Amino acid sequence: MNNIKLFLILGLLFCVSAIDAQLKLASVLGDNMVLQRNTEVKLWGKCNPNEKITITTSWNKIINSANANSKGEWLVKVKTTEAGGPYEITFLSKKEKVVLKNILFGEVWLCSGQSNMEMPLHGFTNQPINGNSDFLMDADNNNIRMCKIGRMVATTPQDTCVGQWKISSAESAATFSAVAYLFAKQLHDKLKVPIGVIATSWGGTRIEPWMNLESLKQFPDAYNRASQPKILPHLRPASLYNGMIAPFVNYVIKGAIWYQGESNIPNYKEYSSLMKGMVEGWRKDFAIGEFPFYYVQIAPYYYFKSSNNDAAFLREEQEKAMSIIPNSGMICTLDIGEEKSIHPAEKFLVAKRLASWALAKDYGFSGLLYKSPSYKNFTVKDSLVTITFDNVSVGFTSYGKSVDCFQIAGSDKVFYPAQITTTKNNEVLITSANVKFPVAVRYGFTNFPTTKGYLFSTIAQPVLPFRTDNWDK
Repeated sequence: MNNIKLFLILGLLFCVSAIDAQLKLASVLGDNMVLQRNTEVKLWGKCNPNEKITITTSWNKIINSANANSKGEWLVKVKTTEAGGPYEITFLSKKEKVVLKNILFGEVWLCSGQSNMEMPLHGFTNQPINGNSDFLMDADNNNIRMCKIGRMVATTPQDTCVGQWKISSAESAATFSAVAYLFAKQLHDKLKVPIGVIATSWGGTRIEPWMNLESLKQFPDAYNRASQPKILPHLRPASLYNGMIAPFVNYVIKGAIWYQGESNIPNYKEYSSLMKGMVEGWRKDFAIGEFPFYYVQIAPYYYFKSSNNDAAFLREEQEKAMSIIPNSGMICTLDIGEEKSIHPAEKFLVAKRLASWALAKDYGFSGLLYKSPSYKNFTVKDSLVTITFDNVSVGFTSYGKSVDCFQIAGSDKVFYPAQITTTKNNEVLITSANVKFPVAVRYGFTNFPTTKGYLFSTIAQPVLPFRTDNWDK
């Protein structure tokens, strides 16, 4: 009987001690993480109310302290140094000790969007990623770390999420976002420093659930549509921001890449403004200034249910967003679309073009011609149209293929196919036998422009789709 009493007493003491043991780190703070180098990063979590936490960093042996508030929330800022590691961080409360190991300093990027960002390196069912077997053969890299945020819907901003940092390997990279991994790989190969990528994405989602509530409420029509009773939980206002962005807004990042837009084709007219609102909201909450924001213009796809070329208008809004969002950039994917798949297999070029923006704009690599040629103006002489472009260095190429996605219209607003007669420097001359007096030009301005060939700058950047008119359809 005495032994039984002793056992019950010890068990009770253990349970009381376990209940009192409340030191918890933020979900994204863990072994193998990458912290942004040469800056001041935040470490945060929860413990017993009003308890004191001490944090010791192995790279400088400095002991920091934080006092939890009445809710048990605490946060401390520590300075990081040049790229390197591995390091450790020790967290100590009155009764507990937590040690994070194998931490590196380097560059940290947030990667978000819908299914084309979510698409893993091993592909979706019956939908491959070009070259993935070669990428996986080369995926073992201790200096690339990946954190995949689990799907979570919430009606209010959360402070926890599901996510674990993993070292890059064939096994871990295979199930991670192909665009995010390949973006990290190219940054690492060029910068020679550790790269950390946080992937938070959900297929089939619109931009509205990724916006915080304050930002979305600035657009009453979009907010009201997303609030309708029949709307699925993961498409409701701020639902994904609350569950899959808010939990780690204290984590210091270098910048963000974004691949989304297909689901917003029905309300394309709002898209550039919505994206601006989303970015402003993220930048306010991360509180690290106007961090770089680079994104992907959606690729061609047939869109069987749409005959109005609404995808082309969405692409136009995406390009417009560059002019209204500071420190942003967009890559073109007009050349990689697939008529019968909304998930292009060519993800390496997507990541490479995004990485080129970052390397040129944020890491000082001069000489990288990372921008696509963009329409500047056009003139007409007789029936010959001369189109002038920006961001062209030494002319154009179609790599030996015919370019059949130029169109010309007269005052009747009927567009006819046009042919290139010549290219020179930053100009392209086109004509159409069906239009004697051209008044408008379009290039690649349909849902799926062509199965033949596109026009590129001579450094392989596809010409951005454009139109010179403002006709609705």
